[in-house]
Amino acid sequence: MAVRACGLIIYRRLQSAPSSKVTDSIEYLLLQTSYGTHHWTPPKGHVDPGEDDLQTAFRETQEEAGLQASQLTLVEGYKKELHYPVCGKPKTVIYWLAEMKDSNTEIKLSEEHQAFQWLKLEDACKFAEYEDMQATLKEAHQFLCSKE
Repeated sequence: MAVRACGLIIYRRLQSAPSSKVTDSIEYLLLQTSYGTHHWTPPKGHVDPGEDDLQTAFRETQEEAGLQASQLTLVEGYKKELHYPVCGKPKTVIYWLAEMKDSNTEIKLSEEHQAFQWLKLEDACKFAEYEDMQATLKEAHQFLCSKE
């Protein structure tokens, strides 16, 4: 059976000059793992017994980035499922999209991560080495832009 994990792609909107496009003011939160290859990823983790997928995404976000569900607004209509092998075993990761209510909220990392960055789409894609994660970030960005 596939390992199942869930997480949130978290973004914030910066206060920008009136002339700039709204989409230019969006930054995504990526966390750098403190283990393995120190890859960058949105907060995510394994589903615990008795937990539903969305509960997992919020719990993991709280554990890994110190963000409470009350500090985030879940974006309706976006959900992305990724499938890839980890150590030869299938893994499924489900992401939702969530906006920070206050863009200045402090991020508090757990021991699982050693750094975090707020990144514009182009830089976020550079940090997220995996093609499926890059595609997911671009797709989420398109989704947000289409709602403007």
